[in-house]
Amino acid sequence: MADYNRYGHSYGGGYSSHTPPPSAPPAPVPTTSAPPPSSYGYGGYPSAYPPPPPQAAGGFGYGFVPVAFPPGTHPDVERAFRAADRDCSGAIDEHELQGALSTAYHRFSIRTVRLLTFLFNDPASSSPSRMGMRPAQFVSLWNCLGQWRGIFDRYDRDRSGKIDSRELTEALRSLGYAVPPSVIELLIANYNNGVPRNGALDFDNFVECGMIVKGLTEKFKEKDTRYTGSATLTYDGFLSMVIPFIVP
Repeated sequence: MADYNRYGHSYGGGYSSHTPPPSAPPAPVPTTSAPPPSSYGYGGYPSAYPPPPPQAAGGFGYGFVPVAFPPGTHPDVERAFRAADRDCSGAIDEHELQGALSTAYHRFSIRTVRLLTFLFNDPASSSPSRMGMRPAQFVSLWNCLGQWRGIFDRYDRDRSGKIDSRELTEALRSLGYAVPPSVIELLIANYNNGVPRNGALDFDNFVECGMIVKGLTEKFKEKDTRYTGSATLTYDGFLSMVIPFIVP
């Protein structure tokens, strides 16, 4: 029987969900030589840009679209999302997500970011006017990467910034996935110009290959309802299951 467990995310923390906005500064006193009051920014300093839109009461809205974060979201996570959402749309696209995650964890390739978006985004909650990753999915992804970063560091025993095939096997097993050696060799070779021997993965590669194992395992389990380690798939079903994980 296949040895695999569904990986879940459970993070609390009890952190406050927002920081109260600062009180508005006094309006500047116009003089004969000063520009009109409307051209001033915060604090009376001239600015070519209008002040940022006010935060709605309760801290669950900003900009043009109300934004709600899950209870207990750490303020740093909220700030990272708000900084990435430059157009205040309430959702961040793949390039904004790449910038937010790379600042906190690692410089992720756009291919890894697209895979993470596919795995963590909720297509049912998207609309043509609000495409991209929303706060709830962003928080789940952020917390997941935090745990995976901890696992990567734990098994990177020589602190080289990479893990080899043996360390990868142990790391994936700690996540609940008993991946056979033949598949480990394929994973290592995929990130080492097709050569499995003496190959190693950095954190970006580890996240990508680990998420592929995670995602495909969960898709397979939908077909293997009795957890026997085998399932019957149609050709169309097989392609539909695999292609999203291999097409960047």
